Amino acid sequence: MPSDPIDKAVEILARGGLVAFPTETVYGLGADATNEEAVLGIFAAKGRPGDHPVIVHLSGFSDVAAWTEEVPAEAERLAAAFWPGPLTMILKRANTVSDVVTGGQSTVGLRVPSHPVARALLEAFGRGIAGPSANRFGHVSPTTAAHVRAEFGETLGLILEGGQSEVGIESTIIDLSGARPAVLRPGGISVADLEAVLGVRLSPSVASRPRVSGALPSHYAPEKPAELMAADRIDALVGAADTRLGVLARRARPAGAGGAGDWVEAPSDARGYAHDLYANLRLLDASTSERILIEDVPDLPEWAAVRDRILRATTPRA
Repeated sequence: MPSDPIDKAVEILARGGLVAFPTETVYGLGADATNEEAVLGIFAAKGRPGDHPVIVHLSGFSDVAAWTEEVPAEAERLAAAFWPGPLTMILKRANTVSDVVTGGQSTVGLRVPSHPVARALLEAFGRGIAGPSANRFGHVSPTTAAHVRAEFGETLGLILEGGQSEVGIESTIIDLSGARPAVLRPGGISVADLEAVLGVRLSPSVASRPRVSGALPSHYAPEKPAELMAADRIDALVGAADTRLGVLARRARPAGAGGAGDWVEAPSDARGYAHDLYANLRLLDASTSERILIEDVPDLPEWAAVRDRILRATTPRA
C-alpha cells in the first residue's frame, strides 16, 4: 500500500474508487472520468440526479483536445488568461466522452484547477478526473477536509488534505459551445474579466443553454431553513424572537439586538465574504439556532457570484 497520499489516491482512482481532493474553489469528489462505472459511483455517493453533468478536471490545456470535438480560439485565449484557475469551459464533447459525465448532453465541462494538491494528483494520475463538490447533492459545498468528513464520514476511500479553499465558491462556468459565449454560473472570475480577454460582450444565459453544475433553483443549502432579508428586518426579528435565530451579516451584532442565537460577522468585501461563505453557513447549520437569517448583500457586479449562491441557498427545496 503506498504511503504517499497522492500515490494512494492514484491507486484508488485507477481501480474505480472515489477520492476527495482540494481545489482552490471547493473540495471535489473525484473519480476517473474515463471510467463510466467510477463516475456513476459519484452520483450514488452524492445522491446526484443522473442528468446533472459533472465537470472534468485536467492537468493542463494540452489535455482539452482529447475531450472535445473542437477547441475554439476563445478557449485558447481564456486558458492562457485564467488556467490554472477557477474557470470551467463548456465545449462540444468528443464522441468518446461518456453520457454519464455530460448528463446526456452534447457538451462537456472542463477545468484546470490551480490548487497544488489537485495539480499533483492530476499529473500523477494522467487522466481526467470528474470532480463535483464533495458533499451530498444540494447541500452546502465543502471548503475544508473536515467539511467532507462531516458529509461522508468514513465511507470515502481517501480525503486529501489541502487546507481551506482559497476562493471558497465554485468556478465560473462559461459556455463556448454556441454562437456566442455566455456565463452560465458566476464565480471567482467576473464577467468583466472574461469580456476583457474575449473582446466581446457575453450573451445573457438562456434556457436553451446546456445544463451545468450548481444551476438548480435550490442549491448550496443548509439543512435549517434559511432566509435572505434586509438588515433592519433582521434586527427587528432578532430583537423580538422567541426562537433562536442564526444570523449571517456583514456587521457586528447591534446593541439591543438581543443575546439569543448566533451572530456571524462576515467580511465586508465580496472576495472575503465568498471565501468564508460556506464555512459560515455550515457553522450556523451546526449551531443551536432554529432558522438562519442572511443579511442581503450589494447588488453589484463584484457580488454577483455571492448573490447567486445565497439566492439558491435560501430557495426552498422542491
